[in-house]
Amino acid sequence: MRQQVFFEDLGIKSYKPTWDYQEALLLKNTQIKSIHRTQNLPADQSQTEHRFILVEHPPVFTLGKSGKPEHILVSEQQLENLGIEFYHINRGGDITYHGLQQVVGYPILDLDKFKTDLGWYLRSLEEVIIQVLAEYGIHGERSAGETGVWISPDDPFMARKICAMGIKCSRWITMHGFALNVNTDLSHFEYIVPCGIQGKAVTSLEKELGKKVDYEEVKQKIKFHFEKVFDCELLP
Repeated sequence: MRQQVFFEDLGIKSYKPTWDYQEALLLKNTQIKSIHRTQNLPADQSQTEHRFILVEHPPVFTLGKSGKPEHILVSEQQLENLGIEFYHINRGGDITYHGLQQVVGYPILDLDKFKTDLGWYLRSLEEVIIQVLAEYGIHGERSAGETGVWISPDDPFMARKICAMGIKCSRWITMHGFALNVNTDLSHFEYIVPCGIQGKAVTSLEKELGKKVDYEEVKQKIKFHFEKVFDCELLP
């Protein structure tokens, strides 16, 4: 049976309230699973609720739990002057940037009802973005040993990242997710070592296509391919 996933588009929303919202959804689901487990019921039959959130953040840098602070190349005062927030957060991965005209996706899924395999989950998220890019004639690829979606990852002179990913999983409940650059201001990436990876560029749909892209259209394509890849139904 296809899983039903509640969909939310939060529009433009600051990072911290969105992070708090994700934490609350994760906590609710993990509490449900704890109660369920005490009753010795099958994990895939709990009353947890899947959710898929899309949001657009004002400029912010986020550093993963194993990230290196030195990958931020500017001081706190410079960040303040630039109007860029900063948070050290609890996802995997290093440092990344969120900004306007970047689609950020946060799936809060109970993988007990999909597949309890984080490798499968990350590859599935990547596949959603790869299929979206294909609709624009862009060949998105995976880069060996690195999460996210890339263009020409095996060419040291041409490799560029178009979608960053970083997740957290607790009792097989996921949070955090992906960030796809659409018409994003890429100059802000110059203030960090993106994802802690030296020497590889960052790109966007706008840069690759040489024109502005319909942001709302990209979100609709993400929803469509998310349903296909995860074999689920998004509910309004």
